[in-house]
Amino acid sequence: MNSKRWIALIVAVVLLVFSLGFRMMTSIASTDFEEMFNFQDNKFQENVIEEGAGTNQIAVLNLDGVIQDSGQSSVLDTGGYNHERFLELLEQAGSDGTVNGIVLRVNSPGGGVVESAEIHDKVVEIQEEYDKPVYISMGNTAASGGYYVAAPADKIVAHEATLTGSIGVIMESFNFAEFADEHGIDFNTIKSGEYKDIMSASREMTDDERDILQAMIDDMYGDFVDVIVDGRDMPEDEVRELGDGRVYTGSQANDNGLVDDLGSMDDTIAMMKEDYDLGDARVIEYQNGFEVNQWLGGSVQNLFESEPDVTGIKDMLRESNTPRAMYLYTK
Repeated sequence: MNSKRWIALIVAVVLLVFSLGFRMMTSIASTDFEEMFNFQDNKFQENVIEEGAGTNQIAVLNLDGVIQDSGQSSVLDTGGYNHERFLELLEQAGSDGTVNGIVLRVNSPGGGVVESAEIHDKVVEIQEEYDKPVYISMGNTAASGGYYVAAPADKIVAHEATLTGSIGVIMESFNFAEFADEHGIDFNTIKSGEYKDIMSASREMTDDERDILQAMIDDMYGDFVDVIVDGRDMPEDEVRELGDGRVYTGSQANDNGLVDDLGSMDDTIAMMKEDYDLGDARVIEYQNGFEVNQWLGGSVQNLFESEPDVTGIKDMLRESNTPRAMYLYTK
């Protein structure tokens, strides 16, 4: 065998090894390690933030970021909001017999219509099934879906500078039909019905399509209004007047009845203790337990430094191509 054949053989072997290695790393990155190792005992952690009686506790849960179910996390996920996990944390706080009150620290511009409704319903379930008070402590932002989940709470407390409100629904998409026409780009669309490509980015929206989508948005907005009417015991016409999409400061929201009081999270905890005679309660913060994917996430990202950026771009493109209704405050 001459030297050229040897070189070709070596190159082929190197390429094969590289391909196998890449496939192995891809498989590792997409594996649900939590399920594989079944770390159920470490699913939740309790961080004591104020000492007191262990059989009389107030649980604090943090709702941070956009309320959106992004699916199962992978090794590349090093943190962020996890919708399924947050619902499980809420259920844990509700079912824990030593927890006599729950404080949700909300710092969110809102998010998905369905996800916001699921948290709202879980709060109502805890109040009715477990007979436990739920207080809301608003952070920098508790708007749109962030307010939706707060509406049924027994008491809502905001900081004076909190941005809240933004009551309403929004749906957006890109339209680059003019750009495509200018650059000679054609789109071939085969569809089963007239409205199958509604909100297509490749053409102008028709009046009929706009009417269809507006009816959907109005229906979802009506649900938002009902949630506030029921949760805050406010007249519907008053809610609709306040719910024109604008944001309010915490002080303004306190004046117009969207929140009950002003204060910090510590103030909110103190109010719950006083209102429900929980003076000796230990205050704990519910946190996610140890997860293999978060532990390995940083290491994998260090190996493939460009991967998070690529993932972010792919997510952005996917979201922009699939318009959805949101309870979301957009700046």
